[in-house]
Amino acid sequence: MDDIIRKIDDLARYHNEVSPELVKAKDIKLGLRNADGTGVVVGITSKGSVIGFKRVPSEDKKGTIVQPTPGRLLYCGYDAIELAEKIHCEDRFGFDEVAYLLLTGELPNASDLENFSKMLAKGRALTKLERSIIMQEAVNENQMFALHSVISHLSRCDPNPVSTDIKDVIHTCIALIAKFPTVVAYNYNVSRYRQGSSLRIIRPDPDLSMAENFLYMLKGVKPSREEAMLFDLSLMLHIEHGGGNNSTFTVRTVSSSGANTYMAICSGIASLSGHLHGGANEAVMAMMKDIKKNVAEWDDRRKVESYLKKILDGKAHDRSGKIYGIGHAVYTLSDPRAEILLKKAEEYAAKKDLEKELNLMKLVAEISPGLIKERKGQIVAPNVDFYSGFVYKVLGIPIDMFTPIFAMARVVGWSAHRIEQIIQSKLIRPAYVSSLPQESEYVPLDKRK
Repeated sequence: MDDIIRKIDDLARYHNEVSPELVKAKDIKLGLRNADGTGVVVGITSKGSVIGFKRVPSEDKKGTIVQPTPGRLLYCGYDAIELAEKIHCEDRFGFDEVAYLLLTGELPNASDLENFSKMLAKGRALTKLERSIIMQEAVNENQMFALHSVISHLSRCDPNPVSTDIKDVIHTCIALIAKFPTVVAYNYNVSRYRQGSSLRIIRPDPDLSMAENFLYMLKGVKPSREEAMLFDLSLMLHIEHGGGNNSTFTVRTVSSSGANTYMAICSGIASLSGHLHGGANEAVMAMMKDIKKNVAEWDDRRKVESYLKKILDGKAHDRSGKIYGIGHAVYTLSDPRAEILLKKAEEYAAKKDLEKELNLMKLVAEISPGLIKERKGQIVAPNVDFYSGFVYKVLGIPIDMFTPIFAMARVVGWSAHRIEQIIQSKLIRPAYVSSLPQESEYVPLDKRK
C-alpha cells in the first residue's frame, strides 16, 4: 500500500508541477493573478471594494504600473472604517446595520433597522432538531470541521432547502446569519463537554445584540458593554472584503452553478478553513508565543530583528519562512482594519496588563516590513489578522474559535455575494490550458513498463 501511494505521489509531482518559464510562455494567470501581483478582474460587484494600490502611467507612457497607496475598504460605497466609527459614536451596535447595508445596498432607516434586528434576534434560537444536530455532529475538536458539518445538516430543518428563488435565498441567508453565532458557540461548548467539561447551552437573549449574545453564549457571563462593543467592531471589520477573496469567490462560483444556499455557504466555510485564508490570526498568536519564548528581552530591537531574520530564513518557529500577519494580497502600505484594531488594542492592553506583549507585537510590526522589502522587494504592512487575535485574547476568546468567528461575520458577505451572483445569473467557468506538449497514444496494458 505504501509503495503505490509513494508512486502516485511521485507521478503527481512530476506531471503537475509547472515551471515559471512555461507559465510565462503561455501567459497563464496562476491564482488568477497578473504578473504584477494584482488580481485578474473576473466579475463586478456593488458589495465591497478593497483598495491597496492605483495604476499610473509608466515612464514610457506605453502602459501602466502599480503604485502602492494607503489601504481603504468600502462597503457598498461607504468607507467601512468611517461607517463603524460613526455608528459607535452614536453608542449603537453596528453589525445588524452593516449586514442590512450589504444585503440591500442601502443603509436602513430606523424602522427598517428595528424590524431587521428583530428578525435576526428571533432567528438566533435553535429548534430542538437543530440543537440535536449539534449534539450529534459536533464531535470533532476542529471547530471548522464541526461548523461545516452542522451548517450542511441544517438543510434538514428547512422545508424548501434547494430553492434558488431570490426570496427563498434571502430568507435562508438571513436565517443562517442569525444562527451562525449560536451554532459556533454551541459547537465549542459541546466539544468542551465531550472533553469532560460541564455542558453549557445558553439560549440567546432576544434583547441582546449579536456581539453580546455570542460572548454570553460562549462564556456563560453577559459581557460588559465595552467588551461587546469591541467585539462588534471586529465583526464589522470582517463582515465583507470584496468578491475576490478566496471564500467569497468560492461561494460565488458554487452559487453560479445553481447549488442551494447551504452548499454555497458550506463552500465558503471550507475555503476559510485553509491556513492561507482563515486561521492567519491563530498563526500570528502561535508565532508571537514562539518569539516570546525565544527572545529574552522583548524591548531589544536588535534581538527581535535577529530572531525575525531567522524566521524569514526558515530557521525558526515553524520553518515556513513567513512572518504571519504581515502583508496582504491587495493592501500594500496599510490595512485600514489593522490600524483601527491597533488603536483599540492599545486601549485595552493597559487594563489587562498586556502592554509588554502588545509592545512586542508593535515592534515586530515595525521591523518586519523592512526585512521583507529587503529580502523579497515587496511593500507590505501589518494586516487585520496581526492584531485581531490579540483583541480576541483580551476578550477571553479561545484561540480555536478565531476562524469560526471569522466565518460568523463573513457569512454576511457570502450571503450578499450569493444573492448578487444569482441575480447576475452567469456560470463561472474560467479556462485552463494544457501543460502537455502533445497528445498521448494508448499503450496496451501488457506492453506498459
